[in-house]
Amino acid sequence: MLNIKGHAVPQGHYIDGAWVPGANTYSIFSPINGEALGELPAGAQSNVDAAISSAAAAFPQWAALGAQGRLPYLQRFAEEIGKRKDALCDVESTDAGILLSRLQHGIIPRSMLNITWFAEAALSLQDKLIDTPQAQHFVRHDPAGVCAIITPWNAPLMLTTWKLGPALASGNTCIIKPPEWAPLSSALLMDAAHAAELPPGVLNMVHGEGQPTGAYLTADSRLSRISFTGSVSTAREIGKVAAENLVPCSLELGGKSPFIVLADADVDLAARTGALMYRNATQVCLAGTRFLVHDSLLAEFTEKMAGYVASLSVGDPQLEKTEVGPLIHPRQLQRVEAFVDRAVKGGAEVLWGGTRHEAGELYYAPTMLGNVHQDDEIVQKEVFGPVLVMQSFSSDEEAIAMANATDYGLGGVCFGEESHAKSISFQVRTGFIWVNSFGIRDLAAPFGGCKKSGIGREGGDWSFEFFCDIKDVIVPKKPFSPSFAQR
Repeated sequence: MLNIKGHAVPQGHYIDGAWVPGANTYSIFSPINGEALGELPAGAQSNVDAAISSAAAAFPQWAALGAQGRLPYLQRFAEEIGKRKDALCDVESTDAGILLSRLQHGIIPRSMLNITWFAEAALSLQDKLIDTPQAQHFVRHDPAGVCAIITPWNAPLMLTTWKLGPALASGNTCIIKPPEWAPLSSALLMDAAHAAELPPGVLNMVHGEGQPTGAYLTADSRLSRISFTGSVSTAREIGKVAAENLVPCSLELGGKSPFIVLADADVDLAARTGALMYRNATQVCLAGTRFLVHDSLLAEFTEKMAGYVASLSVGDPQLEKTEVGPLIHPRQLQRVEAFVDRAVKGGAEVLWGGTRHEAGELYYAPTMLGNVHQDDEIVQKEVFGPVLVMQSFSSDEEAIAMANATDYGLGGVCFGEESHAKSISFQVRTGFIWVNSFGIRDLAAPFGGCKKSGIGREGGDWSFEFFCDIKDVIVPKKPFSPSFAQR
C-alpha cells in the first residue's frame, strides 16, 4: 500500500477481483512539490492478457443481468465512491495537481453521478418500437463485450467514471489503463468497485505507460470497443491497431478552441470568464485558448482581462484560495516553455506572463501572447498549458473564418448579444460552443469534437450508441410467405 496524506492506496493491478503485483515498476511523484509518491507495477503482456481474459469470462453473466439487475451494483459503486470522497480528493490533488476545491465541490459529485445517471438511463434502452404497416421492429441495445478504457492525466477520476458509467450500465466488462502520470485515483476507484461487490472480472485495471502496456491492450483482438481520451498522436497509433481488428473506437482528442468576443459583448463578463481559462493551468482540452476580439473592444478587453488574471492565485492546489496549480510533469513544463520561446522568437508579444512562476518548480505564469498570425505554430497547435493567444477581427465573417482555421474543432466560447452570438456559434465548426457562458455541461447532452479533435460523441444516448451493438428484432404483422423476390 502507498500512504498518500494518510490514505492507503493499493499498489497493484486489479484483475479478476484481486490485487496483482507486477515484476517491473515505475516511479510516480507529485507535481505540487516533486515529492516521491512511490512505485507502481508496469503492466506486462501477461497482466494485460489476464485482465482481458477475466473480462471476457465475466461478460456473459454481467450482460445477462440486464439493466435492472446491474442497477444495484452500480448504485453501490457510486455510494462507495462517495464514501472515499476525502481520500479521492487528497490523492488526486496530490497525484495530478488538480485544485482540491474543484475535486470537493465538482469532480467527486460528478463522478458519482456518472455512474448512477447512466445506470438509471440504461433501464429505458430496450425494445424501442418502430411500428410500420408490415412489421414491428424491436430495436435493442445489446452490450458489445470487452471494452478498453484509456484516460488522460488532466482529469483521471472524472473521465474514467464518465466512460465507465455507460460501458458498465450497458452490460460490458472493462479494463482501465490509467494515465501513468496520475494513476492513483483509479486505484481507489477499483477499491470502491471491490467494496461494492462488482463481480470479479467486470472491472479490471492494469497500470503502465502507453508503451508498452497501452499498446498491448489496444492491439488485443478480443476487445469489442476502445474508448480513449488523449493526444492526436496516440489516437493515430490506437486507430491503426484497432483497424486491424475492426474494433470501433471513440476518440476524444485535443482542442485549440476559439474564445470570440463580438462588438456587442458584455466586455467585463467576457474578461472575467476569460480568466477562467487558466484553471487547472489550462491543462483542459475544452478551454478557449485563442481569443478573437473585435477591433473596437480589443484595448478595453485586454486591460480588463489582464486585471482579472493579475488577481489569480497561483500555487499549491490544496489551498482553498488557489485558482491556478502546477503543470503535471517536467516534460510538460519543457513543452510549454518551448512553445513560448519559439513564438517570441517568431515575433509574438508577451502581453502578460511568459515565464515560470515563483510558486514552485512546475508552475508557469498565466500567459497571453499577442501579435500572432493565423499560421503561427502557437495559434495552430495545442499547448496544453497556461498560454493563450490574442487576435482581433473587424467583421463577423472574419471572426468565423479565423475560428475555423485550425485542424481542431472541440469547443468554443462566444460572447455577444444573444441572437448575434448564437448566429455566429452556429457557423463555427466545433463539437460544442458556449454562448455568454462557459463550462455548463449535462450528462444527457453530447460531448466530443470534429476534425482532429476526435471521433464520436459521449454523453446521453450517444454513449450507449457507442458501447452497444444495435439490433433490430423484426416481427411481421401478417403471416410471412417466403419469396425469392423478397428484399
